[in-house]
Amino acid sequence: MYHATKKAIHILLHPELGHTKWDKILNGFIITLIVLNVTAVMLETVPSIHDPHAKFFHVFDLVSVIIFTIEYLLRVWSSNHDPRYSHSFHGRLRYVFSIDALIDLLAILPFYVHIFVGFDLRVLRIFRLLRFLRLFRLTAYMRSAQMVKNVFKTRANELKLSLVLILFFIMVASCLLYFAEHHAQPTVFSSIPATFWWAVVTATSVGYGDMVPVTALGKTLSGMISLAGLAVFALPAGIITAGFLEEIRKIKKPKIHNCPHCGMPLDQHEHV
Repeated sequence: MYHATKKAIHILLHPELGHTKWDKILNGFIITLIVLNVTAVMLETVPSIHDPHAKFFHVFDLVSVIIFTIEYLLRVWSSNHDPRYSHSFHGRLRYVFSIDALIDLLAILPFYVHIFVGFDLRVLRIFRLLRFLRLFRLTAYMRSAQMVKNVFKTRANELKLSLVLILFFIMVASCLLYFAEHHAQPTVFSSIPATFWWAVVTATSVGYGDMVPVTALGKTLSGMISLAGLAVFALPAGIITAGFLEEIRKIKKPKIHNCPHCGMPLDQHEHV
């Protein structure tokens, strides 16, 4: 009875494992509650809305935290039904430190810290935004979410290399502009780390205009850095795009059905 109940709760909290309407209803309710919580966090910043309804926001937050706490505890309790967390103690401990569990914990922890310790960490309720990731656990999004995961997994080395190239490019650009502009604008280009901001804004073509070169050398370098930045910062986008195209080709690749007797593909078997 104990194990059957734990299995039922585990499946109920993971709609990708179940095939009944109740797991989808429960997760739909949780997701709706997450959306309402994020909306409430945003509306509380509007004094004309928050002040006359402060009690309502407090009660809604309390009820939400209670529901999220019960859900979190049930997930931890039933987690060792998953073969990855099979041990009754160490398995649950591994689950507690998993990404999904940490996100769920961050959604409720600030409330309890505020109640029991006294530190006002309610502003950290913005962590409930992370629980939007729960959307990808719904069956309708599982295939697309898996494709995105595969893209970043298969292209991880290329993305890491592109990140290193971007950081190297920003450092070189900052050094060049610092030595070109420091004497002309010592308060604007005060140091190489301070020039990092200029390098990022210029290379990404944002151009806020708060740090502008005035020397001929600085302007020349800025033009060259702007053009080079278009290529450097487009590199990760190209890698991700190539990854998506590769995953789409894998999905659309026709399945080959083999003969159960000889193992030869059926389309070739017909011509033999």
